[in-house]
Amino acid sequence: MRPTRWLWCLAATLLPLASAHAAADGWRYDTVHSQVVFSISHNGYSRPFGRLHIARGWLRFDPDDWSTAATELDIDLAGLDMGDTDWNQAVCKPALLDCANHRYAHFRSTGVERKDERHGVLHGELSLHGVTRPLQLAFTFNRAARTLYESHEVAGFSATASLDRNDFGITANRNSIGANVSVWLELETIRDDHTVPPRKETP
Repeated sequence: MRPTRWLWCLAATLLPLASAHAAADGWRYDTVHSQVVFSISHNGYSRPFGRLHIARGWLRFDPDDWSTAATELDIDLAGLDMGDTDWNQAVCKPALLDCANHRYAHFRSTGVERKDERHGVLHGELSLHGVTRPLQLAFTFNRAARTLYESHEVAGFSATASLDRNDFGITANRNSIGANVSVWLELETIRDDHTVPPRKETP
């Protein structure tokens, strides 16, 4: 066999393997088992909790190499649950979240900072109420494993963040609603290489 033909045969064999390996760190968010919980002051008396759900999103994550980790996700504000129907409707009005015109909050990561084997900080941008601001998520990588019945592979994370609602133009009811919002995320992702966009090559 000529050297040139041998090289082409080798490339044809290895390239599919390389592509499969590069795409082997894709995950999609399990919208059933993932939740976002937040808390904000009510007249200084208490900090009631609200709950939101992730509508959709993807994650690129290799448990052995966090350097290429990236994610994007949408949170459905119209599904807000404050524990009371009237309260849900009040928070969704134009003066606050304006869920009709800004239904989804969007988070896009810009980088990851690994602290140790299980902990890190995800840097990114949150778009909320038509405004985009930087946001950092301190997270814990809980585990990655196949389910009990071996149906699929799951990776789980816990994360926290803090934001000022005024930064996103949500300024109504200053005398009764606090400015600082504490956020907790409990996230499960399912292995799915088809939902993750191709990785951008560094020039």
